[in-house]
Amino acid sequence: MGKASRRKKAAQGKTKVAPAPYTARPFAGLPGEPDWVAAYEILPAATATLTLDPEAVPEGSPSTVTLATVLPMAWPALRRDDGDILIASQAGSSSGDPSRDLGQALLSALAADPGSPVTQLPRTTAETPRLQELIDTQAPFEITVHEGFDFWVEGQEVSGEAAASLERANESVIPTTPITGTPFTYWCRIGERTYIRHVLADDEDAATTALARLHAKGESHLDEDRRLLGAFRAGGLLVPVWEVPADSEPADHEGAVADFAARYASALAATEDLTADERRARSGLLSRQVTLR
Repeated sequence: MGKASRRKKAAQGKTKVAPAPYTARPFAGLPGEPDWVAAYEILPAATATLTLDPEAVPEGSPSTVTLATVLPMAWPALRRDDGDILIASQAGSSSGDPSRDLGQALLSALAADPGSPVTQLPRTTAETPRLQELIDTQAPFEITVHEGFDFWVEGQEVSGEAAASLERANESVIPTTPITGTPFTYWCRIGERTYIRHVLADDEDAATTALARLHAKGESHLDEDRRLLGAFRAGGLLVPVWEVPADSEPADHEGAVADFAARYASALAATEDLTADERRARSGLLSRQVTLR
């Protein structure tokens, strides 16, 4: 009996189901956890292919689906005419566990008729499987960042209002590019200012301590022209943000970001107690942190 059948059998006869529990690191246990956080929080237009666990999904399900940051009309999911399925990472979380909400979106899309958007999801509960239970966690998770949302209509001709709507969506996209050589790092231009965001893969507390060690020594900046603004918390991970020259391009920062990553790795490995300066730096970082969702 597959996992999906066991879940259905276990649910029979139950009349009251507990709400979905809060999960501090909802994407822990998934390949590329920092990029899952990036797809959930900071990437405007991106996609990735997810390989399903055939024992965990209904019989006849496709072997892969597409994760997209955003879908038209903020739909949580979509099943195209050809049966291809897309689920949206930024459709909003109705529970304390975005992974469980995305699991709900995936199962709803698998049950939808071809050519049907999923416009609203059932309530996510403690019985709703998480993505970690539905996809092959041994398969790689590779994000593709797009300049716009043309992947919505890939292989299709659009015109009229549909074309106008797509054009408006594309105009709203914040230019974003991965920094080559350092995983989970993204250059973006917002208005007249340019930033680099780096999703750290480590426990938030340990990452904050390592960043504080660097900050106390003046080594948390990329250089004098590329200063650390602070860090925000997202999906249980820490995301430092640097402001860089407004007219700079992603390739201009590859060396400096790689150097920071090496300094950070050394600071993370340190085991000695924090000095007074490092404790002050840590308190300052914490006081300026913002939690996203």
